Amino acid sequence: MKQRTLISVATSSLALGFAGCTASDDARTSDEPVAATQQAVTAIGDALPGTDPTEFAAAKANFAAEEEITEGLGPVFNERACGNCHAIPTVGGSGNQIERRYGSITNGVFFAYDQAPENEGGTLRQLFSNGTYTFNGKTCSIPVEHEPADANIHNVGRRSLPLFGLGLVDAMPDAFFDAIVALEPASTRGTVLRKAPDYPDSRDPAQGIGIKRVQRFGIKDQQTNLVSFAGDAYLNEMGISTQSCFKGRSITAFANDNQSNNAPVNASCNGGDLAPRQPDGTFTDDAVGSCAGGLDEVQEDMENFRTFMEHLAPPPQVTSDPVGFAAGAVVFAAVGCAGCHTVLPFVTPAHPFNGVPGNFTFFPFSDFALHDMGSLGDGIGNTGDPVATTRQMRTSPLWGARFNTQFLHDGRAKTVRAAILAHDGQGLAARNAFAALDSVSQALLLEFVNSI
Repeated sequence: MKQRTLISVATSSLALGFAGCTASDDARTSDEPVAATQQAVTAIGDALPGTDPTEFAAAKANFAAEEEITEGLGPVFNERACGNCHAIPTVGGSGNQIERRYGSITNGVFFAYDQAPENEGGTLRQLFSNGTYTFNGKTCSIPVEHEPADANIHNVGRRSLPLFGLGLVDAMPDAFFDAIVALEPASTRGTVLRKAPDYPDSRDPAQGIGIKRVQRFGIKDQQTNLVSFAGDAYLNEMGISTQSCFKGRSITAFANDNQSNNAPVNASCNGGDLAPRQPDGTFTDDAVGSCAGGLDEVQEDMENFRTFMEHLAPPPQVTSDPVGFAAGAVVFAAVGCAGCHTVLPFVTPAHPFNGVPGNFTFFPFSDFALHDMGSLGDGIGNTGDPVATTRQMRTSPLWGARFNTQFLHDGRAKTVRAAILAHDGQGLAARNAFAALDSVSQALLLEFVNSI
């Protein structure tokens, strides 16, 4: 049985409650041929059909390359390369590294340690620093970050997420995410967030300075598009600061290095690393420079990271047991998992702005919205957020689950079963329904999740 048939058998049962929903305004109609589907993917880590192999290989090599202190690594960081955190089972996958965050809640309100008088640089505690180095004969020392003494949200873990298929997700129009959430049961309905991108993608006519877009990337839906996702990770995970140009405007959202606990480094220590100053005298590690003349240019590494993520294909499905797959899909729907991990097909627009295949059907099994996860929520938010907001987490896509070595936002679960049993909040009813199943039905559901 071909994979497309397999998917259809499963999702026909799952999607009964969603009849009449279309994937997007641009997506195919029922009598239009599909350009490609997930069945075109044969191995994890493949590029999407139609991808330039030379360009993809170069972007992948840049993604996996380690940075050095002379190239701007640090002053504080979590890893030396994107590929070091995203390597399971291949480059672009998940990782065993767990980053650490903290915060404080007072009278039901969250504080992110990003404002005076207790500005520690935000909730992320980078795990490493450039330590001791010499610059112009001076010995410089960058301390490792620590939690503030009065933080009462401690040592919160966040694992590295797999990146497969994200270019397809980036291509989806905002209205699609609104439509998914509108169809969800009230008890599990998610929240779709919007903000202006830190860096609008100029290839998309719908994006621009100050124009809001649906947030869809990151454990808390922090980012709206892959170029912003790349710049944010480059800065916060490796300490590489960048400046780019958007239609003549300088984008400096990622242009300032994070200092250890926001403490200023000695002025004679080159800003905390050994990257040379820019011509304008700043310590931004990699910069495009002047944006005069309407220059529109993404900093080279950011562009390569975006290109690699953009053209990573979604995980291939397991097609060896179509009967078990279909039976597991029915159980998956019956216990309520599909209330957040939507079974609806995603179909890219006919002509995606980012060059991924048009009319491409894929199944991430996520609504990419936030849900209140109760005690499973990580308790981290933005300054001023109520406690309820800190419990919200993005629905994790389930495709490719069998390739992961740990699950949930902090990696605490080592199996799909353990992850399900840890659900709370809007996921509690589905968790309880799964726990009440007989062993055969549980096994069918788990086989299904480990096949998608």
